[in-house]
Amino acid sequence: MKKAFVGGRLRQLRESRGLSQVAFAEALGVSPSYLNQIERNQRPLTVQVLLKVNDQFGADSQFLSDEGDARLLAELREVFQGAEDVSPADLRTLIDNMPGLARHTVQLYRQARDAQDRATALALGAGDAASAPTAYEEVRDFFYHHRNHFDALDRAAESLFHRAGLTIGATAEGLARYLADAHGVSLHQSPDPGVLRRRDGDRLTLWQGLNAGQRAFQLATQIALIEAAPLIDAALEGWRFSGSVSYELARIGLANYFAGALMMPYEVFWRTAEELAYDIDAIGGRFGFGFEVICHRLSSLQREGLRGVPFFFLRVDRAGNISKRQSATDFHFSRTGGSCPLWRVHAAFDHPGEILTQIAEMPDGRRYFWVTRTVISRPRKYGTPGKSFAVALGCDIAHAGRLVYATGHDLSAAGTPIGPACKTCPRERCAQRAFPMLGQSLRIDPQAAKFVPYS
Repeated sequence: MKKAFVGGRLRQLRESRGLSQVAFAEALGVSPSYLNQIERNQRPLTVQVLLKVNDQFGADSQFLSDEGDARLLAELREVFQGAEDVSPADLRTLIDNMPGLARHTVQLYRQARDAQDRATALALGAGDAASAPTAYEEVRDFFYHHRNHFDALDRAAESLFHRAGLTIGATAEGLARYLADAHGVSLHQSPDPGVLRRRDGDRLTLWQGLNAGQRAFQLATQIALIEAAPLIDAALEGWRFSGSVSYELARIGLANYFAGALMMPYEVFWRTAEELAYDIDAIGGRFGFGFEVICHRLSSLQREGLRGVPFFFLRVDRAGNISKRQSATDFHFSRTGGSCPLWRVHAAFDHPGEILTQIAEMPDGRRYFWVTRTVISRPRKYGTPGKSFAVALGCDIAHAGRLVYATGHDLSAAGTPIGPACKTCPRERCAQRAFPMLGQSLRIDPQAAKFVPYS
């Protein structure tokens, strides 16, 4: 374990338990003066103290590591973009000593931007159109904050899988049987593609065009809404949503999470992923699900003692819109100005069905390994468009050696220099830059005959 100066988070944990330094030190078996030095970042957190904290207070080791700092640091950089009197060292100090204040600063910044977007929409006569995507962003933040892992839901789904006698790779039939036996709900099919899933009392109707995996997912989601409601409510308790729309979206998201965990129970899925070196198609063959579903599940494997590779997952359309994003770790997804065109996820549309890989380097020097491929869903009826997306799964370069996709790659090599988005990327000389970074001025370069940003 490298030296970790995380005094701010340790102090936050102590204060959340309502303990004085003396009482906290006594619980950890250290002297109050030693604890004071750790909290003031004059001494690093040792392995022994970390284990004691976990044993006494159940704090996840990731909470007391510096793994989450990169995402918070990137978000703060976006907040203070263009503020020349705020240095990277200042931001680092804020995170180290006052992490709660740092997160609250980011939250206030987001609220201000959301208010500005709504005001702009109203001024353009679009009504309150900006409020809908804000609800989705709130739910994404909720999942992002929890590192896309909800242990209670995962364990409950895993237990139900065994109680219901379900079979890996053929869950649809077992779920339909369980729904009928345990809840008296019978399954029916509809030729109407507009009816994806509808429950009327003891009758559940699904569109007949769903494949076995899709049918299993809809059945598992319905079971989640019936049986896992108390756990879902508990997971949402204390989280501040702006309104009922965000809250209901989060409930649906957690029901979908439970459904994924029920179809792919944690321990057997984790062991399979490790055995197959995270070969997405091979894992999908074992469980009977497609590329995107397997990527979703891989991004949630963060159970203590059985951790998988901490992945980031996202889905992008041809226009560069990110419609799904989940992260088990600290990759920063920008909220401003789309995504980087040098990111190979965009090239996936030129190679449909082919798996592409990339080593990418962010402006802060951190390198990541990415795996991306297109997924295409057929239209539900003639004359309606299908859907085409690029799905990407990424991880820190330190974990890339565990992936079959890293075979043949020199993981020590420099990566493609990418950024979160043009408006938040400091790479001034990037040939693909579309906009100046926020907070920068513009000047005209007479030699290049174009606008170039400068600080």
